[in-house]
Amino acid sequence: MDSSQLPLKSLVIYKNRPARVTSTGQKKIQIETGDGQVSSVRPKDVLLLHPGPVKDLRQLGEPNGEVKTAWELLQGESTSLTELADLVYGDFTPAGAWAIWQLVADGLYFGGTMEQIIVYDAQHVAGELEARQAKADELAAWSAFLERMAAGKFLTEDERYLAEVEEVALGQRERSRVLSALGQAESPENAHNMLLKLGYWDGLVNPYPARVGLVCDKPSQKVGAIADEPRRDLTHLPALAIDDAGSNDPDDALSIEGDRLWVHIADVAALVEPDSAVDLEARARATNLYLPEGTVTMLPEEATRLLGLGLAEVSPALSFGLDLDEHGQIQEIEIVPSWVKVSRTTYEEADERLAEPLLARLNELSRIFEERRLQNGSININLPEVKVWVEEGQVHVWALPKSRSRDIVRDAMLLTGEAAGRFALEHEIPIPFTHQELPFDDLPPAKTLSEMFALRRTMRASQASSTPAAHAGLGMDIYVQATSPLRRYL
Repeated sequence: MDSSQLPLKSLVIYKNRPARVTSTGQKKIQIETGDGQVSSVRPKDVLLLHPGPVKDLRQLGEPNGEVKTAWELLQGESTSLTELADLVYGDFTPAGAWAIWQLVADGLYFGGTMEQIIVYDAQHVAGELEARQAKADELAAWSAFLERMAAGKFLTEDERYLAEVEEVALGQRERSRVLSALGQAESPENAHNMLLKLGYWDGLVNPYPARVGLVCDKPSQKVGAIADEPRRDLTHLPALAIDDAGSNDPDDALSIEGDRLWVHIADVAALVEPDSAVDLEARARATNLYLPEGTVTMLPEEATRLLGLGLAEVSPALSFGLDLDEHGQIQEIEIVPSWVKVSRTTYEEADERLAEPLLARLNELSRIFEERRLQNGSININLPEVKVWVEEGQVHVWALPKSRSRDIVRDAMLLTGEAAGRFALEHEIPIPFTHQELPFDDLPPAKTLSEMFALRRTMRASQASSTPAAHAGLGMDIYVQATSPLRRYL
């Protein structure tokens, strides 16, 4: 539309608002809007609504007319702005034209363009009215919900709103309409705090595993039967599994045969074939997930029942036979699939039985090996250890007592890790070795808790490698994590 088609004082639409033309030029026109603002615009930026004359936009009140009657007469048809204004208001006036255009923009009874106005049928109008009522009801419900939230209250019907706050608290989404409307920071920590204050969550809800993407469901795969394969019968040897009270996944046990130390490890490979569904699921999980509210295992519970040492009368194991010299050096290594007969005990009970022949010999070997590691530069960081769990809604924190039998088991497992590494090297078996470089700084003397903590901060992280290297913290020249197969995939 050029400026010649826009009479002075005509009524036009500019940015969905009424305006009147006050002057025209070759390329631009001047218009005045209802707030008295005068603007210079291009003719194509406006839409002619009525030729005028319009003296004052304040005269564009809502005229009396028969809107619904006109709609009933014309529903399902199409008409023009002029014809519809004449039918509704009895004349085509600027006020009537503006009123009709507002009805078109509203979209309940009419739609379309200025040249062709569509008159909606009854079905469309009924659907639109229903949608508008639903929107109004939802707005009212939302406002009532926000009022309750401000007062620290909620109803069952509010769960649909609070679900998104839960998702933020669990790290499953970043934005929250609820938190934003209440002027709260949209962070997982803030969402968690809000749910606790509201009483929607209690202190037993643990959102942290979900935030970092940990799988908290139990393994879904089924295990088969233990493989029928040749095994050394070592059931004649007393074998002792020492663990914390309440442990339900014993995966190592110790025996003595003459001068040989036997370390028996639960033989997961007897039940889980490489690349089987159970294996792939365990590989994806990588380790057991120990949470205060319970343990999520990487293997199905049935695997622990079948493989846990001492859970059945006879258990399959991968047994490491180690011959040590007087300095704790490994002289001979034999690794065999076996059958073992295991008795279980706790660290506390084992500490009271250290004078018994089996535990006395294990204690002697442990001290010899520990002395060897100390001479090789091992670093002893003595910090308290605790076990935390939740039982029937109560949080329990138990400080693990110092235990000589705990040291016996630790040293036996370290010896097994060294033996596995040396065996792999000798037989050219690819295996992930674990090593640790020397600390960043010279080690300070450490006796108090704070000094021990400071000492730990100087330590470098351990690393995995396809080739062996020294482990500074353990004081070992070669080490492989070869134990605890029920608990960690490596």
